[in-house]
Amino acid sequence: MSRIRSESSDWCEEEEEEAVTDQQLCNKERNFNQDQEDPESPQIKEEQEELCTSQEGEQLVLQQEADNFMLSPTMVKPHYYTDRGKKSLKCHICGKDFKRNELLVHMRTHTGEKPYVCKVCGRSFTRNSDLTVHMRTHTGEKPYVCERCGKGFTRNSDLRVHVTTHTGEKPYICKTCGVAFRQSGQLSAHVRSAHTSETPYLCKTCGRKFTMNSELTVHLRTHTGEKPYLCKICGKMFTRNSELTVHMTTHTGERPYVCKTCGVAFRQSGHLSVHVRRTHTGEKPYICKVCGRRFTTNGNLSVHMRTHTGEKPYLCKMCGRRFTTNSDLKVHIRIHTGEKPFSCTICGREFRELTLSCIVFVYLCVYLKKCAAMSSVSKSKP
Repeated sequence: MSRIRSESSDWCEEEEEEAVTDQQLCNKERNFNQDQEDPESPQIKEEQEELCTSQEGEQLVLQQEADNFMLSPTMVKPHYYTDRGKKSLKCHICGKDFKRNELLVHMRTHTGEKPYVCKVCGRSFTRNSDLTVHMRTHTGEKPYVCERCGKGFTRNSDLRVHVTTHTGEKPYICKTCGVAFRQSGQLSAHVRSAHTSETPYLCKTCGRKFTMNSELTVHLRTHTGEKPYLCKICGKMFTRNSELTVHMTTHTGERPYVCKTCGVAFRQSGHLSVHVRRTHTGEKPYICKVCGRRFTTNGNLSVHMRTHTGEKPYLCKMCGRRFTTNSDLKVHIRIHTGEKPFSCTICGREFRELTLSCIVFVYLCVYLKKCAAMSSVSKSKP
């Protein structure tokens, strides 16, 4: 700090500390890949608010790191500026603005540094607050409880989203097609997939691209085999927490999402939304920009797009053939295993998949049986 004072006496002590932090980041920047994206999401900001205690601890560590670094003002001053009277620092990789301690945490998204390690399963995290939330998947702690139905959640942000299932509120509206969402992240993903086709998150293992970093994180588990979410009732493990939540309803029998038009109940809100579009409104908000076809769900659009791109992400490990959908792969694997799960109750013939020809065959069997029965009855009459 003495070097900074001697060369630039018009800077106050507080500005020196800000500049020191900025240059520390400049030094780290030399090791970065310029093409990397910042995967931070609005949900992370929400977690920062609810876990302020652990974040304060992080800020103390980062403050100490910054105070231990020294260099000249000629290297620091160009990167320092004031925004509406508040001290801010710019990330030189992606250009975003942060407070000094927040920027140090943010830079880890570019370097890949994850210093906080779970002692139970070995997963590592960029923030101590992320580790704190993750630990709840092991302890089962759900400190955020819905006052209406008593359901518990590991994060406050999850509770806020859940409450909208009771209120019906969907405050985030797509300006292009008018579809409404409960979360801003859902809206961002919708815009990328349905309108801009932007897929900035790349899997380095298989080359698949994703609209959201969270989708990439979950996808990577298909390569690693990681299934961090455990059902304590039956021991089954899942890749996503949402899959575990849905699975739990198979034990409880709960179907909390009810169609107001016909009264059919569903275990997932997404299933209810699809049901309403298919059965009642006929709405198809997802449009293919290549051929103009419209789809009820974004998932159907994603599968359809592979007919244009030629992408076949599902690989048969037995023979090497690739398939457009996971369901096609499952049917194909039955050729190797010999499994035929569908059978005609009349003649006993078995099928690998339930195609239209199979259904016709079964109906024919039923028809022939009825004809045979009627024929035997008519012959028995005097």
